[in-house]
Amino acid sequence: MAINKNVEKILNEQINAEFWSAYFYLSMSNYFNANGMPGFANWMKVQFEEETFHAMKMLDFVNERGGRVILQPIAEVPSEWNGVVNIYEETLAHEEKVTSLINECVNVAIAEKDHATVNFLQWFVDEQVEEEAGVSEILDQLRMFEGKGHGLYMMDKEFKARTFVAPAE
Repeated sequence: MAINKNVEKILNEQINAEFWSAYFYLSMSNYFNANGMPGFANWMKVQFEEETFHAMKMLDFVNERGGRVILQPIAEVPSEWNGVVNIYEETLAHEEKVTSLINECVNVAIAEKDHATVNFLQWFVDEQVEEEAGVSEILDQLRMFEGKGHGLYMMDKEFKARTFVAPAE
């Protein structure tokens, strides 16, 4: 059975949002590189890879369901921030927005009684819980030392070791 057109439409919108998120984090990575924070740059580059993975996972699902993926232009992303705390505040706000977008995808799938898509999207719902919790923890740590000094150095050093590992299906 082909994917419902309303579900296809909202998943196409979400694919674009996931690719925008990838660019957003890649821009942050480049900001950190330009400001001498290679560990934070690496952390954001891994975020870029995760968001790209999310977009491709959704894209593959639409194709598997007999839908059509229509790629749209990716809107411009910011390139300047007011330091590391500001970046993670924006990251948290962005992840909260993505959560609301994923929830809307679920709402449409439920309204259309598309149980396969509801089931598929549960992975993204769970992923968003993890994303928000992880960024909140980092932001709490950064705020402890106002994003400066030895704490910033230690986090930068720690973040150099982060790698992207595609989740098991």
